[in-house]
Amino acid sequence: MKLIMSPGTFPTRTARAGTLTAALATAALSACAPTGNDATRSGGDPTILARVDAVFADYAGLDGPGCSLGVIRDGRLVHATGYGAANLDHGIANGPATIFRVGSVSKQFTAAAVALLTIRGELDLDAPVQRYIAEFPDYPDPPTIRHLVHHTSGVRDYIVLMALAGNRDEDFYTNQEVLDAINRQRELNFTPGAEFLYSNAGYFLLGEVVARVSGRSLRQFAHDEFFVPLGMTHTHFHDDHNEVVPDRATGYAPKPAGDGDGFRINVTTLDMVGDGGIFTSVEEWVAWDRNLAEGTVGGDAWLELMHTRGVLNSGDTIPYAFGITHGGHRGLATVGHGGSWVGYRAGMSRYPETGHSFVALCNGAQIDPMALIASTAEVYLEDLMTPAAQTAAPDAQAEPSEADDAPQDRPGPDIPDRTRYAGSFHSPELNTTYNLREEGGSGLVLHAGRLDPSPLLAVSEGVLSGRRGMTLRFSALEDGRYQAMTVDAGRVKNLRFSRVEE
Repeated sequence: MKLIMSPGTFPTRTARAGTLTAALATAALSACAPTGNDATRSGGDPTILARVDAVFADYAGLDGPGCSLGVIRDGRLVHATGYGAANLDHGIANGPATIFRVGSVSKQFTAAAVALLTIRGELDLDAPVQRYIAEFPDYPDPPTIRHLVHHTSGVRDYIVLMALAGNRDEDFYTNQEVLDAINRQRELNFTPGAEFLYSNAGYFLLGEVVARVSGRSLRQFAHDEFFVPLGMTHTHFHDDHNEVVPDRATGYAPKPAGDGDGFRINVTTLDMVGDGGIFTSVEEWVAWDRNLAEGTVGGDAWLELMHTRGVLNSGDTIPYAFGITHGGHRGLATVGHGGSWVGYRAGMSRYPETGHSFVALCNGAQIDPMALIASTAEVYLEDLMTPAAQTAAPDAQAEPSEADDAPQDRPGPDIPDRTRYAGSFHSPELNTTYNLREEGGSGLVLHAGRLDPSPLLAVSEGVLSGRRGMTLRFSALEDGRYQAMTVDAGRVKNLRFSRVEE
């Protein structure tokens, strides 16, 4: 079988972190010092600690959000600390006990529940989704539970669907509305098993499957089967946005351009879990990391299943396993996952060959925790790694060719024959009507639900583009007007619309 590796599994170490000498790092210790509770800060080599602090230096001050960092060796938390503010209103620092939303890092917990039910014989990975969710669409080639786990189902991403239906980032909608949106779809993005395409809908559905098979909510199942046995008393699937969570970090995003420096609160009112929703801390993460190595809950069969990679119809193996991705970093094998939702970012990576793991939980939308833990891993494991790839200096870049200066066909606001496109188009799958209105001298603007109007750009004859990565393809030209269009938007493909009378 051919092994397909995802490109850029680990970002290269930043020049700043990669070129620090031990002397400079030690001198910078006071300037880069962490802000949080240092109760579990390691008492190791001060040079190592200084170099780690330097990696997080940009997020160390209490005037902005930051991260909590954990370094684990052989199942033991050997270094944990915090950087930046958990709450800017009150100047509360991040620390090892601070609770963060971890975004898609949550997927491994959902997959863990699926794996546990599977080895108990209560769930069949190769059964069609419709066996467990009866109202799921009856596709000619039905996706299975295994397809959902490995993101090879072709099920359209619900987050994109809800946005395409006209919902803004700040709008509220319910779990039932999400399930209804998924069940309205009449096509998949592709034949199940043919491709890998990340889908939050798949893991939302897996959470629903766990609930229907076990008779318990995903939150309750994870609490009973994992968190209580592992002593993770503050970790939970957060399925009620009104719930008070002590020691929670607030999520932030930089203010929009033109609004000055600083940050705005960036949290969610949505209660979906399965694809996300885990709240946890660095201090509690160590118990989960140990379970991923030892199988305290689940045993050897569960461990093997959790690390089993997906296989495409072609026979090619993909890096994605059960909510975790196999990869590599400078010659060392890794297993990890990142997370991103509203103002929270998270990253975890295990290095099984060395017994090390690294986790960074952050509360700023501008932070890249996977890059930070990659740099931290290089501090601890550089003697075991292959040499870092050399990159060309800025002044050694290739000279631009004449082709770089040649005119390029780029989307533009002037749309020839715009009357062909103008009008209303309805999608039963979205239960939404798009209005394409002529505005300005030769432009078109898309109006959809509560979204801000989106100017459309001409790509080619019959093809327009819009915001959020949308591509609109028109067909069935009759009496000078297109009667149909399809919309592609990243994790949603071939969404069909038909012209309707206004």
